[in-house]
Amino acid sequence: MPVDRCVKQAADRPAPLIGVVDSGVSNGQAVHSSAAFVVEQGEPWQCDAPADRLGHGTRVVEIIQHLAPQARIASANVFGDSNGTSVLQVAAAIDWLVGQGAQLINLSLGLRQDRPLLRAACERALEQGVLLCASSPAQGAAVYPAAYPGVIRATGDARCQHGELVYLNTTQADVAGCVRPLCGDRAGAGASMGCAHVSGHLAR
Repeated sequence: MPVDRCVKQAADRPAPLIGVVDSGVSNGQAVHSSAAFVVEQGEPWQCDAPADRLGHGTRVVEIIQHLAPQARIASANVFGDSNGTSVLQVAAAIDWLVGQGAQLINLSLGLRQDRPLLRAACERALEQGVLLCASSPAQGAAVYPAAYPGVIRATGDARCQHGELVYLNTTQADVAGCVRPLCGDRAGAGASMGCAHVSGHLAR
């Protein structure tokens, strides 16, 4: 195929939609769509997403947009005012993002226990051809959804800069990215930022 035709096809292709399950985004970040998921009376509910109060989701989206500036972001807020969330919220967020048309979902989080509800949500997404990239600790016990079959297990590696990846293929993780947010703050460094870098490379 002629090169100019390939370039035209690439230009005509819609920008990828990347789903982010996290603490939301800041008021200044442009996103394609957003929603928050809360639990009331034992059931998950979708509501309007407030601005990110924790800053974690903001940093994750900054990394993805830096590495893949053409990507559109769909933000699913499951944390609210604290670092705690639930399987109900994460599963509902994954289903919503699949419905939004996300091609890749970043999950810079890890739950300690395997729950059928979360496993089923991941399986539904994978069956639809959606890539799932979830953070996994460099050491210690497995976390979910990273430990589910078909999910890309991503962690952080201190050797990596923002534009670099390391392919690990270990019992802990498949691939690692830079551990630091774009601002370089080591207080926010870790596997969750490494996961965001991996998702950014995949989106690019």
